[in-house]
Amino acid sequence: MTRGTLYGVGVGPGDPELMTLKAARIIAAAPVIAYFAKRGGRGTARAIAETHIASTAIELPLIYPITIELPAEGAEYHRLIVAFYDKAAASIAAHLAEGRDVAVLCEGDPLFYGSYMYLHDRVADRFVAEVVPGVTGMAGCAAAAGLPMTYGNDVLLIVPGTLSEPELERRLAGTQAAVIMKLGRNFPKVRRVLHRLGLADRATYVERGTMSNGSAMPLTQKRDDAAPYFSLVLVPGRERRILAEAV
Repeated sequence: MTRGTLYGVGVGPGDPELMTLKAARIIAAAPVIAYFAKRGGRGTARAIAETHIASTAIELPLIYPITIELPAEGAEYHRLIVAFYDKAAASIAAHLAEGRDVAVLCEGDPLFYGSYMYLHDRVADRFVAEVVPGVTGMAGCAAAAGLPMTYGNDVLLIVPGTLSEPELERRLAGTQAAVIMKLGRNFPKVRRVLHRLGLADRATYVERGTMSNGSAMPLTQKRDDAAPYFSLVLVPGRERRILAEAV
């Protein structure tokens, strides 16, 4: 029997029109559509790809057993999430073994902080796997904010806000341009660090970038501590000041 192909499909940061033609084609043709979701939800990636999913497709929701209920650095969280990815990979492998292609939908890009990576690591050594890159949340948010990030020789740092406060500060110290992801409940910590480093005045807060309910504002105008999962902080490069002064 011919074995199926695993596709890790990036569907972009939120606006369905930012999905690539290749992603749309593979989703439309896939007999099995897998997607990550919280309990009680259908998942953002599925919502983005909605119009391309065939009515005959088998849907395979991969429901996270936990999100923020336990600290991510704890042993119990690690045990639960590893078991979840093991079970999800086994479900996908069963379809592939029966000859059915499986398209795993992933917000942004599958290999850029994407949950798909953990399935790829478990399945790609046994089945053919193809990754379809997508527009990252970072790129989508910068575009939505109209914020050029790197000029000339600027070096861009991408850092998760989940790092400890001292480590986050160490990484950001002396940076030229930065993208700080995974805000959520880490946002107050991120803002404190940016203020201490003198970066807050040129930072921009973006939430749900490219989505219909998205917004962007200077970090200094963000008054509360609430930040959804789909949010990040952009610190544009310093080289533009140098170029502007040279003109």
